[in-house]
Amino acid sequence: MEERNILESLMEFGMTRQEASVYICLYKNGELTGYEAAKQTGISRSNVYGGLSRLVDIGAAYRIEGNPSKYVAVAVDDFCRNKIRGLTEVKEYLIQNMPVMTEASDGYITVEGAANIKNKILAMLESAKQRIYLSAPENFIEKIKPEVETAAARKIKLVLITDKDAGIREAIQYLTEKKANQIRLIIDSLYVLTGDVEGTRADTCLYSGQKNFVNVFKEALRNEIKLIEWTKGEKSNEP
Repeated sequence: MEERNILESLMEFGMTRQEASVYICLYKNGELTGYEAAKQTGISRSNVYGGLSRLVDIGAAYRIEGNPSKYVAVAVDDFCRNKIRGLTEVKEYLIQNMPVMTEASDGYITVEGAANIKNKILAMLESAKQRIYLSAPENFIEKIKPEVETAAARKIKLVLITDKDAGIREAIQYLTEKKANQIRLIIDSLYVLTGDVEGTRADTCLYSGQKNFVNVFKEALRNEIKLIEWTKGEKSNEP
């Protein structure tokens, strides 16, 4: 299980699964020839040599000249740091040189996959200027807690509806019964994201800036807060 997670993490940095397997093999065994790496991994020699060449190209391995040549892994911290530095430079270039973006209409956009949904939520939190209303299980809030706290530190009104204390001092918090995996997020009374998130690629959420849709969700949150007040006598802080 752990090695599979490591493989998938390395793939996030641009390696194929086979390249990641060869990289791990080098990491564990030190200097290896292509023949030795093929024997260790069980991958065909031709694929291993292709993988080693690619690892050298992306800065994940060094070739040691000799007869035969050997290969050694670059420290993972150095590899990741260099990759992030390079991507940051590419990002700055794209920001400066991309054509003007045509804004999306205020329709309904489906965001698919847990990672994409999380990224959309983080972008929404970062863009907030006045108010954030978030209804979600505490275990989900914990996954984005640093970004939620950063938003709250900008003196933005932050209201949480959740099932356990999220430990965010700046938040106005309403505790309710154990929540399912449903996420509801309203930013500045302008944008809504809602859906079920279980942490899989099958997760889907709906995002919209459509005024009537936003108003429906504002009313739903207002009613949820009122229900909590009636049942627990908590102070009112409506959207």
